[in-house]
Amino acid sequence: MAKEDNLKMFSSSYQPAKNGRPKGSLNRSTIAKRWLDTLENIKNPMSGEMQFLTQEDIMTLSLVRKARNGDVQAYKALMDSAYGSPKDTIDITQNELLSIDFKELLNGINFK
Repeated sequence: MAKEDNLKMFSSSYQPAKNGRPKGSLNRSTIAKRWLDTLENIKNPMSGEMQFLTQEDIMTLSLVRKARNGDVQAYKALMDSAYGSPKDTIDITQNELLSIDFKELLNGINFK
């Protein structure tokens, strides 16, 4: 733990609030979005026609191609992007008027 006599005030030349990121500078997500929106004239692998596509479109088409060739991770990434990732929990609510005996229910099911 620091002793109080070792603590020093910030100098007038070094002020953390003044020496942070300059105002108006772009953050990483803004820069990434700018590059993902960059257009490129390429042959669309799905239609075979020359088209102007964004970098994001090109990457998505690449994932589609990988998924169609059997890449399970690419398929999962596409499905999660399109439909959202599945929930890890199951919500069970019980109505007090309706009581279910699961042992009786399982005994009534014929397993073949």
